[in-house]
Amino acid sequence: MDALAQAGPATPFWSMRLVPCNLCGSTSFREIYPSRLESLAGRDVQEIYACTSSAYGECGPIVRCTNCGFVYQNPQPDPECIRAAYEDVVDVRYAEEREGRVHTFRRALGEIEEFARPGRLLDVGSHLGVFVEVARDLGWDARGIELSHWAVGVAQKRGLPVTRGSIADLRDAEHSYDAVTMWDVVEHLPDPTGDVRHIHRLLRPGGLLAISTMDVDAPVARVLGRRWPWYMQMHLSYFSRRTLARMVTAAGFQVVDVRRHCRIVRLGYLAEQLEQRIGPVLGRVARAVGASQLGRRLVPIDLGDIVTLFAVSVPDSNHAEKAP
Repeated sequence: MDALAQAGPATPFWSMRLVPCNLCGSTSFREIYPSRLESLAGRDVQEIYACTSSAYGECGPIVRCTNCGFVYQNPQPDPECIRAAYEDVVDVRYAEEREGRVHTFRRALGEIEEFARPGRLLDVGSHLGVFVEVARDLGWDARGIELSHWAVGVAQKRGLPVTRGSIADLRDAEHSYDAVTMWDVVEHLPDPTGDVRHIHRLLRPGGLLAISTMDVDAPVARVLGRRWPWYMQMHLSYFSRRTLARMVTAAGFQVVDVRRHCRIVRLGYLAEQLEQRIGPVLGRVARAVGASQLGRRLVPIDLGDIVTLFAVSVPDSNHAEKAP
């Protein structure tokens, strides 16, 4: 397919569109996996767009750009539809895994401090503000931005400086921040390249950008193919280490490291997430584990298909417009 077309709306509330490659702008692509989501009609946004969604494998067609190899979902909902969905999300289960998230974010902050001293930090897509709270407790002047009305309300009731909005809504002065974090956010964005360019303007020269996301070229992703669970409707882009580095380099950053990302979760939470994918018999075992003392145990999860990229901002006149 070489030309863009406007698809008809899936429902009166969902306007769908074919999009060009966000990495190189090409309109040429080939489908690699067909859709497993007939329509968004009647689907609850909580089921599809909540952070704790278990709608694994449910998404539209997955395509690969024939020019640069970038993998993304096409067609996609109109950006205003996506924004409205995230604004409406109420994800009470997110807080149930707070302990594991605190441990994960403490580990992530330790990695950030390998490259940056504590300073002014912006967390994009901060949800309930758990990372903001962890960073503030450890000496950072941290704040967050989040779309969900509910999540922002919860964070603010806890006294956390989390405001509602998107990256495009930020009106901070240039060079306002020493670090910007995007934990499991970039894959949700309709225009990740544009948003990362905006972030470049907000960071001081030498400021740090940290992005975690799925790695579509990881061995487990290649082995599982279409059964890889991260193919989900809310995930619009599927970066590899190469394409993620290419995007941030073109946006004005120098990559300093890309490494595997480890998460800490309760065994019971992991069992709940696996229950729908392992059949009724093992599902009953998973429920029993979740209800037991064993379910409270924290365990590290690292299958190699989630990575964190660290990059530093360079002055506009010093960075190449095209990544190698």
